[in-house]
Amino acid sequence: MKSVTVVRAAPPPEFASLLEQTGPIGVAIVTLDEGIDVPGMLTDCDPTTVQIGQRVAMVHRRIYSEEGVVRYGVKFRPIL
Repeated sequence: MKSVTVVRAAPPPEFASLLEQTGPIGVAIVTLDEGIDVPGMLTDCDPTTVQIGQRVAMVHRRIYSEEGVVRYGVKFRPIL
């Protein structure tokens, strides 16, 4: 990971219920093996313990639900 932060308040509207359900949301800029930097949410971890430079794996997860439709996409899980 190149950069990481934790969202604790005032997320975009589509993520407000996620923040209420799960608590802080980890967000990172990840450098893929191909050299491309992409933004993404962290999953399956305590976002306050993730460190810059830590390797992550891309996984498919539920991102959010809006207007009764569930949105799926990729998130990043730290490799321990």
